[in-house]
Amino acid sequence: MSGMVVGSEMGRRGTPSPPPPPPQELLERLKDYGQEDAFAFWDELHPDERDILVKDIESMDLPRLDRIIRCSLGSQGQSLPAIEPVPETSVSTVEMRSAEEKERWWKRGLKVISEGKLAVVLLSGGQGTRLGSSDPKGCFNIGLPSGKSLFQLQAEKILCVQKLAAQANDVGITPIQWYIMTSPFTDDATRKFFESHKYFGLEADQVKFFQQGTLPCVSTDGRFIMETPYKVAKAPDGNGGLYSALKSTKLLEDMSSRGVKYVDCYGVDNALVRVADPTFLGYFIDKGVAAAAKVVRKAYPQEKVGVFVQQGRGGPLRVVEYSEMDASMATETNQTTGRLRYCWSNVCLHMFTLDFLNQVAINLERDSIYHLAEKKIPSIHGSTVGFKLEHFIFDAFAYAPSMALFEILREEEFAPVKNANGASYDTPDSAKLMLLRLHSRWVVAAGGFLTHSVPLYLTGVEISPLCSYAGENLEAICRGRTFHAPCEITY
Repeated sequence: MSGMVVGSEMGRRGTPSPPPPPPQELLERLKDYGQEDAFAFWDELHPDERDILVKDIESMDLPRLDRIIRCSLGSQGQSLPAIEPVPETSVSTVEMRSAEEKERWWKRGLKVISEGKLAVVLLSGGQGTRLGSSDPKGCFNIGLPSGKSLFQLQAEKILCVQKLAAQANDVGITPIQWYIMTSPFTDDATRKFFESHKYFGLEADQVKFFQQGTLPCVSTDGRFIMETPYKVAKAPDGNGGLYSALKSTKLLEDMSSRGVKYVDCYGVDNALVRVADPTFLGYFIDKGVAAAAKVVRKAYPQEKVGVFVQQGRGGPLRVVEYSEMDASMATETNQTTGRLRYCWSNVCLHMFTLDFLNQVAINLERDSIYHLAEKKIPSIHGSTVGFKLEHFIFDAFAYAPSMALFEILREEEFAPVKNANGASYDTPDSAKLMLLRLHSRWVVAAGGFLTHSVPLYLTGVEISPLCSYAGENLEAICRGRTFHAPCEITY
């Protein structure tokens, strides 16, 4: 039709007619929750943009969002409950474990894995932005001799532990179900990465991807921030969005239908993570608790890590972020041991019963209190100070009827990859060196020898996870052999 004016209709005399009003019912619903400003630019929008805005608002569970916003803003400024150091009885320390205990836990864990009762959940919603990459962080190659990505290292550990479990119990291999939580920013790229690498040797049907949710960003008075005149600004709901995402995607039901009883959960950016750790699983079952976490001792009082505390005498364990700790609390020492009283760092390595995960999803939704992260949010008014609403993985611990902590050594199991090379800590280079040094120690312990053209503290050897999960079964490969660092040891 000739003579049409984009974004409006022509009246009989050629003058633009006013645009149609917003859908009345939807506008009334927004008014009920004080969010009618989402339609503030309605008259200026192109018809296609109006459709986008309407669909965006219609997709929102407004009563739920209103409850979350009110509860979260209302919790601001509330004083923290009284906290105590974690009782020693709640922690399995490295020095207290006997060789017999470790062997028993290892065998018990492998037995349960061979029975298909363990699932693994990977938190992988983040991009490698701070690493100088827009790819999902799990795609990152930290510079190992093999050139393997974090995803590949973790997939090969699953392959290895599956094989160990089958051998230990004289049964066929039982695939470990691997549930990978992505975000809207990483989902497509993560799926394509796995497909292009043929799932790193895993069966395609044992790997399941699901997205964490998003929530609107809000102003300090709780109103939606508009990213554009027709789009509400949103952000991922934090790694604790795991619980509601597992429930809404019916993956908790999927786990149950497969006979899963226990769930191992970890973050993608740990180059030394022991995925589906049989020892940790055996310990967890032995303790009979609902939740457990691996912990490392704080390296120094000002280290920027959250620590476990007890909420009141005899209360549940929870995590206090470093930003919530005052200087006196951070430096307080045990006069008997000389160690920090608040020393058990949370490193996002967790074990849950499936029954507990089902309960957490209900409780977190009922309470609706999210952490408020004050950020500069891109908006139609430029950069606007507002809040992102987030749940954290450790929010679940407050609901645990019983919980235990399992100490690990940094140099064996915790090499975070968070900052670009050149930063002072948690870089690809620092994680690479930790892995190479650990594997070099495994070679020497197995009777092998190393040569090197640069100082050994700057290099080392890499052992494929397909050869050894945690340093076991290396004598046949290493004894009497000399390896020139850096290199990858395969079969």
